[in-house]
Amino acid sequence: MRLVRWLDFRCWALLGAAALSIALPGLMMSLAGSARAETVLEERKLPMKFGWVVCEPNCHGWVSAVGVVTSDSPGDFDRFARGRDLAGATVVLDSSGGSVNDAITLGRRWRSLGLRTTVGTSIQTHTAQGDQASVMPDAYCESMCVFLLLSGTTRYVPDGAHVRVHQIWMGDRADDAKAASYTAQDLMIVERDVGRLAKYTFDMGGAGDLLSLSLSVPPWENLHELSRDELRLTNLVTTDAVAEVLPAMMPKNGTAATPVAELATSKPVQDRFVSSAMQAEAEPHQIGLPEKSTRTAEAVPPIGGSGATPAK
Repeated sequence: MRLVRWLDFRCWALLGAAALSIALPGLMMSLAGSARAETVLEERKLPMKFGWVVCEPNCHGWVSAVGVVTSDSPGDFDRFARGRDLAGATVVLDSSGGSVNDAITLGRRWRSLGLRTTVGTSIQTHTAQGDQASVMPDAYCESMCVFLLLSGTTRYVPDGAHVRVHQIWMGDRADDAKAASYTAQDLMIVERDVGRLAKYTFDMGGAGDLLSLSLSVPPWENLHELSRDELRLTNLVTTDAVAEVLPAMMPKNGTAATPVAELATSKPVQDRFVSSAMQAEAEPHQIGLPEKSTRTAEAVPPIGGSGATPAK
């Protein structure tokens, strides 16, 4: 009798588990999506990594750039680019910014290659028909990443992507900027890098509105998320056609398609990021100046209220 009851209980347990998996497939997908979002967030906390996303047989592919810009990033990109024909390729960004001068150096290299830029999370799967790739829109391009986005000869930001700006600051004092003390030399360094950033912005075809919006938000306040109108006003977006940056995302009949799929889960609140000290670009009139690090200090997205849009 005990054996029969145990078998009955086991049978009902198996049936219940099967019913749950059938009735709640969305729950299983949500859990898988949550794990994916957590992984992406962790990648964004690490130094920037570059990868080539392959999407055979009918896709040229693109460059994935994920993480924080550090003093190693320009050199890492040069090593990644060695032996590859990247002229006119697209870079898909998911980054929380980082070192000001190293981002400027990297952006100028991207412009010299004629790279195109967009914001997203690259997803790649391997199938019997070949490697399939897609770009998810629920990604972040913040602080100096915004100026990397600006380096593209063609720039596209999908609906659902988050582009956020704020001031640059001393890298070693950005976490508690109000409580820190500053010397005249520190102020000179910040103003010098603001000048470098301004020159870079105009060289890349950006508008003064981008600098105005960025420099009006101190590091102890929430990042300001750019609206669709502001993306146009600042010249960060040059096209609304995904085919101009990711042609493979268009259907064969040439009609407009949704370029990217929505992530099924919410994005966790991000931590503050600290970029490493960098070797600034040497310019003739700046030789001999101290090269302390400035960066765009990362602020925690708000839960509600005015200012930056709450993280999704």
